Amino acid sequence: MPKTLGILGKKIGMTRIYSEVGESIPVTVIEAGPCKVLQVKTPEVDGYSAIQIGYADKKASRINKPEAGHFKKSESEGFYHLREFRVEDSSAYTVGQMVSIDEIMKVGDKVDVQGISKGRGFQGVVKRYGFAGGGAGHGSMFHRAPGSIGCSAYPGRVVKGKKMPGRMGNDTILRKNVIVVDIRPEENVVLLKGPLPGAKNGLLKIFKK
Repeated sequence: MPKTLGILGKKIGMTRIYSEVGESIPVTVIEAGPCKVLQVKTPEVDGYSAIQIGYADKKASRINKPEAGHFKKSESEGFYHLREFRVEDSSAYTVGQMVSIDEIMKVGDKVDVQGISKGRGFQGVVKRYGFAGGGAGHGSMFHRAPGSIGCSAYPGRVVKGKKMPGRMGNDTILRKNVIVVDIRPEENVVLLKGPLPGAKNGLLKIFKK
């Protein structure tokens, strides 16, 4: 994990904006923060320097007792998402401190964004890997099957890593060097260039470069 501060956000969707010269720029709209520092970790106590932040308020009725004890230390009501960000010097942060997007990044910066890709369920090789399949005619008898998967006498088994049907999507994806196109701190909104992993309302973890 990069030793930099970041922020958590929710993917709102995609749109496009236009530059001063009329260039169309596709952007992903993210509601980022504000986040609250819940815990400060130091090398002396924890062996490394990091901060834990919380995002998305959670009702008290949905918080269990272990969570309530953790949130009480930072005088917080509760959050749905807790994540750690490694920092060079955690002593610069205090428990209860609020983190907003305009404190972390500015227009033109490059950031790394991590999210969970859309889950596609159990899929065959045509959709999962783009296999061509067989003929579409009725007499083909071979349409969307994977075909031969093994060898003859040697090695007499299916080799590891063979492209086969299976679970597709729902993977952790990291996109690097994403350009910050616009920041609207009064709305807690940031526009990042291009598509980003995940469905609408999905959690995104944004690392400052």
